[in-house]
Amino acid sequence: MTDRLQNPARRRLLAAGGSLTLAFSMGPAWGQAENEASSGKLPGSLDKDPWLDSWIRIDADNRITVFTGKAELGQGIKTALLQVAAEELGVAPPRIALVTADTARTPNEGYTAGSHSMQDSGTALRYAAAQVHALLAGFAAQRFGVDPSILMTRDGALRTPDGRRATYGELVAGRQLHLRADPATKPRAPAMHTVVGKSLPRVDIPAKVSGGTAYVQDLRPSGMVHARVVRPPSAAARLLSLDAGGVARLPGVLKVVRDGRFLAVIADGEYRAVKAATALALAARWDVPADLPAGMDTAALVRSLPAQSYPILERSDPAAQAGGGRTLSASYSRPFQLHASVGPSCAIAQLVDGKYTVWTHSQGVYPLREALAELLGAKKDAIRCIHIEGSGCYGHNAADDVAADAALLARAWPGKPVRVQLMREDEHGHEPFGAPMSTMVAATLDAGGRIADWRYEVWSPPHNTRPGKAGNLLAATHLAKPFVPPTPKPSPQPEGAGDRNGVPYYVLPNARVVHHFQPGAPLRTSALRSLGAYGNVFSIESFMDELAHAAGVDPVAFRLRHLDDERAIEVVRTAAQRFGWDAYKKTPRRGRGFAFARYKNLAAFCAIALEVEVVRETGLVRITRAVAAVDCGEVVNPDGVRNQIEGGIIQSASWTLLERVRFDASQVLTRDWAGYPILRFNQVPERIDIHLAERAGQPFLGTGEAAQGPTSAAIANAVADACGLRLRDVPLDRARVRTGR
Repeated sequence: MTDRLQNPARRRLLAAGGSLTLAFSMGPAWGQAENEASSGKLPGSLDKDPWLDSWIRIDADNRITVFTGKAELGQGIKTALLQVAAEELGVAPPRIALVTADTARTPNEGYTAGSHSMQDSGTALRYAAAQVHALLAGFAAQRFGVDPSILMTRDGALRTPDGRRATYGELVAGRQLHLRADPATKPRAPAMHTVVGKSLPRVDIPAKVSGGTAYVQDLRPSGMVHARVVRPPSAAARLLSLDAGGVARLPGVLKVVRDGRFLAVIADGEYRAVKAATALALAARWDVPADLPAGMDTAALVRSLPAQSYPILERSDPAAQAGGGRTLSASYSRPFQLHASVGPSCAIAQLVDGKYTVWTHSQGVYPLREALAELLGAKKDAIRCIHIEGSGCYGHNAADDVAADAALLARAWPGKPVRVQLMREDEHGHEPFGAPMSTMVAATLDAGGRIADWRYEVWSPPHNTRPGKAGNLLAATHLAKPFVPPTPKPSPQPEGAGDRNGVPYYVLPNARVVHHFQPGAPLRTSALRSLGAYGNVFSIESFMDELAHAAGVDPVAFRLRHLDDERAIEVVRTAAQRFGWDAYKKTPRRGRGFAFARYKNLAAFCAIALEVEVVRETGLVRITRAVAAVDCGEVVNPDGVRNQIEGGIIQSASWTLLERVRFDASQVLTRDWAGYPILRFNQVPERIDIHLAERAGQPFLGTGEAAQGPTSAAIANAVADACGLRLRDVPLDRARVRTGR
């Protein structure tokens, strides 16, 4: 931070450009900031990067550029952040250029993960833009000799009532200010909003539907060459021999690269690279050990792994003990699952004059830069990572791995951009999978049908081994001098990882929750959207239904009697009412299910009611309709929030009904869509209705991962209602529905 203030070259550049650059520090004043006032933290990501020029630039020609360290992943964050900045600056969103996740240009906001983009970046931009506008008004008032309160803002300019006008660019021309901001400056009152709260069209969509350059897969820089990697058949496979002479002589092949078990080809065309990689794979002889635990079910496999036990909740109220109460218990599981990106991961890297540029759809360009610097033996300043959206992600898929491939091959073929496009079998067979989980829950009901005692345990391998270290990159583990993956550690509560949402959001007088963290697994695992929340909410909300039936209480009423948060109560009631829960009439083969969770117990509230049709003879489970009620704090773009919840419901339905990684004793078997089916269009619910709570002026709450957990349990609960079959292991696929196990 000090360098930003004292770097003479930077100061001269800014002065020459005639732009507004300010040192920024302000006390919390509104919304989320009020919650942070006692800690002295600045709002959102400003606490990590408090300098205004990290976030906003206004040039003398009246161009406005806004910077964010968060990445567009298809969640619509570009549009929402533009709305936030435009609202506070008093300009139309199209007037603003937005720069996302670039280690040379944007603030370091770590990973775009955990539904934190609006909480972190949106809040930072709201306060930064509000302060900029206040300063511009002060400059204009000084120029015109008027009180700032009488000035009007319109289209990037400030006007006096008598018609005098100055554009933002004119007001900042020649200024080079490093001032501490006035902590009393507040964002606009919600009642004055004209942009925030409106469903503006997504700015990232047009190129995606018109065949434009939308994804990193679409980039074609001048002089680009193509590369393909050849992965070992399994993580433990040893390369016995390689006869690459014939491959090197194939048409268009520029170079065959071998470094330990890392094999690749570079060619002058993509199809030639594909053909050469196929030939290279045939030229390699591997020893593939049969060391995978084939044939074990998920629960047995997970519980067989060494674990470190961490109690994450201990609560005791002797007065609420249920002597002689009825105790129920159950176990649940989820398997290894894929990110199943529609477009296999891709990256482009170029080495010129000792400096690397990497175009990547990594969700963390700064942590990736750290890992690449270690991998390449280069200084961080010699590597620039630029985020370009990828056609499929949400979590730690193979995006970082392919960026490492591209960087290594750029070093092997300097001067030219080297494009590495993974094949489907590379993505499916070698990405870091979503971690399997096994859970056990037991509860005692008192005489009044309330939960008097709760015991919950979750076993799971790591859910987050994202880069930051070279050993988290697949290629780094294949080199002749391999990098060892760092030992995973459990993520702390309240967010957690495998234990995310392991603590129920209900009033439980006596409760104990234990996380059995397992540092190792037979297959590599990392972040899949919502991490452990999907498995934990599936378990907890399935069991809440089982308890409700044991108590003879309606499942919605049972949840309400265990909630004391008014916002949680409101979303539960709204989802039930909009679904028509009380008036529901059962018909043959159909049933209803309900579930609720607050994501991470600190982000968005989400309740889901849905109906399924179940055909036991064929195993078919089809969601006919779903209703969700969501409270995510202030809503910037209602349509964007609905997109996220709808997408979460559909994605979770696919996980819950279909998805499971299969492997034998030697290798992963699910390497194509036939082996790993995902939800098809004809399986999508006929109707999905999303109802958003009005919370103008409240802090932003993360939305992108709120629906996955409740959807899974609502499906299982609806299946049980439709046909009496209680399935506790994901996926609830046709075989399980047919056989009942």
